[in-house]
Amino acid sequence: MIIAQHVRVLYTGGTIGMQASAQGLAPASGFEQRMAEQLRARPDLTVPTWSFRELLPLIDSANMTPAYWQRLREAIVEAVDRDGCDAVLVLHGTDTLAYSAAALSFQLLGLAAPVVFTGSMLPAGVEGSDAWENLNGALLALGEGLAPGVHLYFHGEMLAPTRCAKIRSFGRKPFATLQRNGGGPLLDALPDALHYRTPKQAADVAVLPLVPGFAGQSVLAAVLAGGIQALILECYGSGTGPSDDPLFLATLKQASESGVVIVAITQCHEGGVELDVYEAGSRLRDAGVLSGGGMTREASFGKLHALLGAGLPVAEVRRLVELDLCGELA
Repeated sequence: MIIAQHVRVLYTGGTIGMQASAQGLAPASGFEQRMAEQLRARPDLTVPTWSFRELLPLIDSANMTPAYWQRLREAIVEAVDRDGCDAVLVLHGTDTLAYSAAALSFQLLGLAAPVVFTGSMLPAGVEGSDAWENLNGALLALGEGLAPGVHLYFHGEMLAPTRCAKIRSFGRKPFATLQRNGGGPLLDALPDALHYRTPKQAADVAVLPLVPGFAGQSVLAAVLAGGIQALILECYGSGTGPSDDPLFLATLKQASESGVVIVAITQCHEGGVELDVYEAGSRLRDAGVLSGGGMTREASFGKLHALLGAGLPVAEVRRLVELDLCGELA
């Protein structure tokens, strides 16, 4: 448990600091002063000492990319290892907040400091806004003490980012922990390539949901033609797909044999993938598809980016996919 003494606040943009423009709400600079003013107006709050950094250019989180995750990882590492901060608070737009928090959970393995992501559904200063409620609550939580690793704070709740998703586009509680299961064994030792100090490279990961009447071979072939390194296959139920489509299965097998890492997750909000329960699932396993267990889309996407971005051999990536690194399969 780390009781924060000096928090680095990293402002990426997002709704929390947006202001009106001719085209609608847009990210705006100057949030440090607004944050300081509102805290001065709340002498009843005892929060840790904090310093502030804008990650320019500020973005709407709809424009978040895996390349930006690397900038964010570097900023967090600099705050802790270079500047002596013992905690980091990331202010982020809500649309992709769960993706970023999950991704950074894998990018920051081994970091001995808590990192909290938060944001708001309405901009600071707007009537009914949740901005200061979430920001102040996150700072207070850091001051009271949190375990090292990444957390997601919203509306009084501290959520594990590798288990949650944004489930609502309105209201004060847009995030929820998904009731997923199908866990895997724990990783026994962290490879050096996955340590937070080790720079990561960009990876190419695609997500493909299955739907009834899925034109398996043509859609799949089109996705694979882009030269992707990994594919997340959003399957039905406990991990089933069109098992009566031989071209679909053959295309999966060919891709797997050529080095593409293919991971099955469930489209369901609850439960997880168990590929050997149904014939339709075991045929996916036979085609080289790996089980994502109870991983969410956000967690599986972030995990594959970290594993592939670390430059690990494909065989090692496949082994680690089915091991629990930071609670994603717990």
